[in-house]
Amino acid sequence: KIPGMIYFHGAGGSVQRSLKNREMVETFLKRGYAVIAPTGQVRPGRTQRFGNLWSFHPKREKLRDELQFAKDVLADASEKFNLDRDRILMTGFSIGGSLTWYLACQDPSVAKAFAPVAGAFWRPHDAGTDCVGPVKLFHTHGWRDGTVPLEGRVLGGGRIEQGDVFYAMQIMRAVNGCNNYKADRYDTSGKFWKRWWVNCTPDSALQFNLFDGGHGVPEGWAIEAINWFEALDKPEQG
Repeated sequence: KIPGMIYFHGAGGSVQRSLKNREMVETFLKRGYAVIAPTGQVRPGRTQRFGNLWSFHPKREKLRDELQFAKDVLADASEKFNLDRDRILMTGFSIGGSLTWYLACQDPSVAKAFAPVAGAFWRPHDAGTDCVGPVKLFHTHGWRDGTVPLEGRVLGGGRIEQGDVFYAMQIMRAVNGCNNYKADRYDTSGKFWKRWWVNCTPDSALQFNLFDGGHGVPEGWAIEAINWFEALDKPEQG
C-alpha cells in the first residue's frame, strides 16, 4: 500500500488546473505518493470560471456534505489504487485550504494530517468550528498575500469575511491543548520562517510556515509538507 495526498483546489479551479502544478505533483509522485485532485461544485448562478467552489462556509447554504464527499473520494481511490488510508495527507489551496481547515476540525480522522496553504477559517471564526481534535496541522501562508491576507478581508459587499489566520492558529492551539500561546520552537534559516508548538496534547502536531510571497503555493512547499508529514512517525528530537 502507498501513501496519498488529496488536494482541494482554489476558487474556480479544477482537477486539470491542479495537476498543472508540476512542481507540486511531481514532488509527491517521486516520493512515492498518489496524488488525488477532486473538483468542486459550480455554485448556482455562477459561471464555471468563478464557480468551482467548496461548500463549507458557515454563513452559506450547504450544497453537499463535503466531509462525506472527501471520505467517499478517499474510499474510492483506496479501493482502486491500493492506498494506505493510515497515511493520507489532506491539503488545499486558498478556498481549498479553508476547506482543509474545516474538515480537519470536523473529523481529524478523515486523514492522518492536514497541510493547508493560503486559506483558513472564515469569520465568524467560531461558527462551524466545534473541533473535536487533536489535529496534526501544518499551515503555510504568504507574508504579502493580498487575496487571502493573513488578517482576512471583507468580500461581497460585507456579506462574507475571510478569517484571521493568527486567530485560526489560536483556535487550533486550544484544540491541541498546547501549553503556551507562543511557539515552542522557531527556524528562520531558510526560505520558510517556521514556528511550531510541541508542548501540546499527545498525538497532535502544529506548525506555521510563512514565506516572502503572495497568494500561491510556493516553490518548495511540497518537500516541506512531505518532510513534516513523514517526521510525524519519528521520535521527537531535541
